[in-house]
Amino acid sequence: MRCRVSWEAYVKPVSNQLDMFGAPSSVDADRRRSRARDNALPVDEAEMVRRLTETGRYRILTKLPQRVVVTERRPGFPRIGVIVDTETTGLSFRTHEVIEFGGVAFSFTDEGEMGDVLEVYGGLQEPTTPISDEITQLTGITNDMVIGQSLDIWAIERLIRSADLVIAHNAAFDRPFCELISPVFGDVPWACSNAEIGWSARGFEGSKLGYLVGQSGFFHEGHRAVDDCFALLEVLMAPVTDEGASAFTELYQASLQSRAKIWALYSPFETKDILKARGYRWSDGTDGQPKSWWMEVAETDLDAELMFLRSDIYQRADIEPVIRILSAVDRFKA
Repeated sequence: MRCRVSWEAYVKPVSNQLDMFGAPSSVDADRRRSRARDNALPVDEAEMVRRLTETGRYRILTKLPQRVVVTERRPGFPRIGVIVDTETTGLSFRTHEVIEFGGVAFSFTDEGEMGDVLEVYGGLQEPTTPISDEITQLTGITNDMVIGQSLDIWAIERLIRSADLVIAHNAAFDRPFCELISPVFGDVPWACSNAEIGWSARGFEGSKLGYLVGQSGFFHEGHRAVDDCFALLEVLMAPVTDEGASAFTELYQASLQSRAKIWALYSPFETKDILKARGYRWSDGTDGQPKSWWMEVAETDLDAELMFLRSDIYQRADIEPVIRILSAVDRFKA
């Protein structure tokens, strides 16, 4: 694309001579502007971006590209990932409902190299209770938009059954809502691009999707489900500037590793700050889990974590905390 920059950038300012008896001639001013426009040089868009960036005073954001959905899969990309996102009437899957579901399927290799977009699904659903003004402001979805709308469950199940990996940016939130849509979501491996990628080590200031998109050099419109899926796709596909693994490669490799969930049952009250500082979180038992501090670690780190609990928390060698080994199919369930 080629465009013209403002002609003032190429014309030296001309001082108006003082007219003691009247204003400067508007005809002369028009002639000067016309000559300047005729002499203006076209500047390539990429060159404009380069010039602004090199000053160090500007950060250029590019609108997210529109990915083409391919009709034929390239050879060498045998696996399928599906990025999903839900918009809901609230935060609790027990009391709130899904009002929008979005999914973007893509191909990838066994090594974690992403390929092409294969399929896109987006749909609205009318809830049994009205959408609040707060949710409308957050999502842009109004009650009028969802009247008579329902998700195509058959299309969603077909999309998910083909997946080797389902990805959400907050899988602990999205997975329970997705399982309300269809039980097929309970039978596939899940990965969380928020929790399972070391974004700070990659130079990002935060892990919220908006931060990741902006610091990756993009911007996107709205908070709708499919839009957010494509935004996350671009962040995961972003090229690596050094000799490290891409964000998606890191995520895929993490999904292949089993995790151990540990509950520090009956830990002494005075050790709560130690547990919290180490990364343990408190469960009040209302979600069906034990009422205690808990944490997930890589299965390979389990022995070290048990040693910590026995020496620093319980101060007893015979303590056996409650442990559950989790695969990607088990993780992020309610």
